[in-house]
Amino acid sequence: MTTVELTRFRVNPDQVADLLAAHSKMLADFAADLDGFLDARLVRLSDDEWLDVLTWDTPEDLAASRAKGPDLPGVAAFYATVGDVISDEDGELETGAEPVAPVAIAGHAADLARHVDGPVLLPTDGGYAGECATYNLNRVLEPALAVGATCEADVCAAVRFAAAHSLPVAVKATGHQVVLPGHGALLINTGRMNGVTVDPDRRIVRIEAGARARDVVRATAAHGLAPASGSAATVGVVGYTLGGGQSPLLGRSFGYTADHVRELTVVSAEGVSRSVTADSEPDLFWALRGGKGNFGVVTSVDLEAFPVARFYGGGLWYRGEQMADVLHTWRQWVDDLPEEMSSSVAVQRLPGRPELPERLRGAFVVHLRIGSLGEAEDAERLMAPFRNLATPLFDTIRDRPYSTMAKMHLDPTDPLPYYDQTVCLRELPEEAVDTLVELTGPDSQCPLANVEVRALGGAFDREPAVPDAVSTRGIPFVAFGFGVGGPEQRETMRGHLGRVMDALAPWAADRNMVNFMSGDEATTPEGVRQAYGADRYDHLARVKRTYDPSNMFRMNHNIRPL
Repeated sequence: MTTVELTRFRVNPDQVADLLAAHSKMLADFAADLDGFLDARLVRLSDDEWLDVLTWDTPEDLAASRAKGPDLPGVAAFYATVGDVISDEDGELETGAEPVAPVAIAGHAADLARHVDGPVLLPTDGGYAGECATYNLNRVLEPALAVGATCEADVCAAVRFAAAHSLPVAVKATGHQVVLPGHGALLINTGRMNGVTVDPDRRIVRIEAGARARDVVRATAAHGLAPASGSAATVGVVGYTLGGGQSPLLGRSFGYTADHVRELTVVSAEGVSRSVTADSEPDLFWALRGGKGNFGVVTSVDLEAFPVARFYGGGLWYRGEQMADVLHTWRQWVDDLPEEMSSSVAVQRLPGRPELPERLRGAFVVHLRIGSLGEAEDAERLMAPFRNLATPLFDTIRDRPYSTMAKMHLDPTDPLPYYDQTVCLRELPEEAVDTLVELTGPDSQCPLANVEVRALGGAFDREPAVPDAVSTRGIPFVAFGFGVGGPEQRETMRGHLGRVMDALAPWAADRNMVNFMSGDEATTPEGVRQAYGADRYDHLARVKRTYDPSNMFRMNHNIRPL
């Protein structure tokens, strides 16, 4: 939850338009000079009572802004002619209240609509909710204006509009990682831009901003190729790549997906499209590959694909009561794996959904995921410790086309409400596994749907030929957990997630995996700096100063201009 300043006031309903105009003027005049200022919105409490919510990163940012002026909550002076201030105070506000677009933005939305082919929607427009829809139903997007981009020109027009009106820009393709609700922002939805073009001779695939992993896998498979895609078939490939991209099948052999980007097309803060390569703009090329969405709106990526058509793997599901044996065996086993073999292990309390195999519905299980690019006989020989350990409830290990790689994890494909948390581990000793068994095992009463550990290593540890800003190189494990439930389950799920991840702190690495972090993690500049590592963050911040000095692209785990 973010520290805010609340101004509650009563206004004549006839003067609401004046009120909104005054609010827009206040933002235009002052926002650029406020330390740590994130956004502002007006919330209607009743026909004549409103709440002005001004949001900062931290209480220290709020104090710094007050100290340098303008006097806030001196914004009340703007409202003096249109209403009576009832109270001014610092406090905290839950998200979910109805967003209100400032009247100045609402008045110009029609002009923007004339310059883009896709929809331009205010919060009161039909289709707004669908345009802002997210994968995690608990992470709601509520921008002042939503633009459904259909092409690069739409993105350019939207960014130029945001610049002209001093609006921050939020970007989403599939909505799998929503950090902030986007209050007061212009949202660009790139989901319609889902083209995929394969050059099989060069083994390069051009991926538009809204293309999902399943789209890219399908297109490349037709040529006997494969991208270094992630575990979930419905994740947007461009966003996944900008955060590094941890492929659970190809990563140990080839490294992070970002390592294999050859070119990006990005719309920068001035609304201009630019082609970025290692030769044309080396600093920006470095920062975009790992710095997530902090430097512009990436509309396409040229990515190297690999001559991989098949693999040997799938999953073994063991009874939850066998958790200790499976995890301790896995901990020792992964240390000596060849790079062509990848694995992770998850403690799962599965739902009783009909799309799951009958033996897994509603079951408490330990899910061992295995994928090998080597020969089946070699893979089976390596898997002998698990074949000898116990008979699994369910076994999907077999020779497979790469197009079925998502079946290794069986991540949920439909939107759902959940809470999640991540920690990277510098080691996984026996004591760490005992801790996981204690907190998530059969006697723990743990309600979390999934707590997993992924083994990294191999090519993940090697610096690519053209260095990038990936934060987790050299880290051997990443642990991730999530619990399914709506707002009424928030405290329960967050509490259990916190207990598990905090208990792993003695073995935690000093950085984190940016793609896995939730909106509840790295919520301060210091937290983001720690996730990237101090030197890498400072380098990113210097690049940010060059390409986005006003911090337009800040609705994320934000890297502030240095």
